[in-house]
Amino acid sequence: MQVFNNGVKHFDCLENPQNISAIPASTRGNVLKAMVNLSKFLGVYSDYQKRLKNSGIKWLSTDDAFNSFLRITNNNHSSLGEWYKAMQNILRDNEKLLLKYTLVTGIRKNEAIKSFNLMIDLAKEDKLDTYYNSELGILEHYKQKDKDGDFEFLRATKKLYISIVSKALIDEIVQSNKVSYSAIRKRISRAKHNIRIKELRSYFATYLRTHGILTEYIDLLQGRIPKSVFARHYLKVEDVKELVGQVLAVTDNLDKTLQS
Repeated sequence: MQVFNNGVKHFDCLENPQNISAIPASTRGNVLKAMVNLSKFLGVYSDYQKRLKNSGIKWLSTDDAFNSFLRITNNNHSSLGEWYKAMQNILRDNEKLLLKYTLVTGIRKNEAIKSFNLMIDLAKEDKLDTYYNSELGILEHYKQKDKDGDFEFLRATKKLYISIVSKALIDEIVQSNKVSYSAIRKRISRAKHNIRIKELRSYFATYLRTHGILTEYIDLLQGRIPKSVFARHYLKVEDVKELVGQVLAVTDNLDKTLQS
């Protein structure tokens, strides 16, 4: 409703995107979102993108230090283990396996489901080696394309490059059944639990960092390429197998540790 109201109230910003700069910073992002959605609806999104760029209009970042502080302090990892343990009695075997996969890779929920099901499909076609590099122990997300030739995991704003996963877990997944988020959500909701799958991602990052894995490597595994000069020009994975070994040594018991 807010997007609709902003679209109506600030309709002039569609023809004159430079007017967005005059809107207070607190609401500018919502107005820009409304204009983008409206331009897509009218089929003029590509043209609107160009006019935004020419007008110097950019998305405002609300990720300031205070919001970061709130996210850190609100990460209630102390109770996440109890939730994860409860899921073992609520979800089906393949769904519990998905949770484990999400936990030990730290990838986003939708990416985990897509990857999980893709592995099963590729294994049935005897093409799993086009995705899982068993020699290195790495899932190569960046290579995967859909039937239209578009990259499956390299989206405009959210990307996923690689995941370090043990062969044992891969074998479990490909022998399992495909998963559906709607089925998982219904099962968890019926059991009157909150859906906390997204929190597994932050738990993974925190756990790896406290166990000695460089932040830059964690960022890479979670689909972020840091903008720092160090990360872009000096950070090199000289021995990929050594990195794989370090990460697997940390994540090997992560599932059991969270339940303990």
